[in-house]
Amino acid sequence: MTYLWTGTGVRGTVRTAGGPVNVRSGPRVSNAVVGLAANYARPIIECQVRGDTVTGTYGTTNLWDRLAPGYFVSDAYMYTGSDGQVAPTC
Repeated sequence: MTYLWTGTGVRGTVRTAGGPVNVRSGPRVSNAVVGLAANYARPIIECQVRGDTVTGTYGTTNLWDRLAPGYFVSDAYMYTGSDGQVAPTC
């Protein structure tokens, strides 16, 4: 599946150990995988919400980035220039 990020908001950069990161239907690791975001992809973060705690490239966090309705990535894999929230709460 290919998804084009066309919303408005803060732009982040996906950073992983090399492979893509799962894009989920909600802010939980139990939510369905609805796509993949490639390492170094630069999606727009429309808003952010608290969900499951995930450990990734940028530490451990329960902050999730909504790329579009129904498309979420853990902020643990997103470089935003901040350890905190950078977009409005969803």
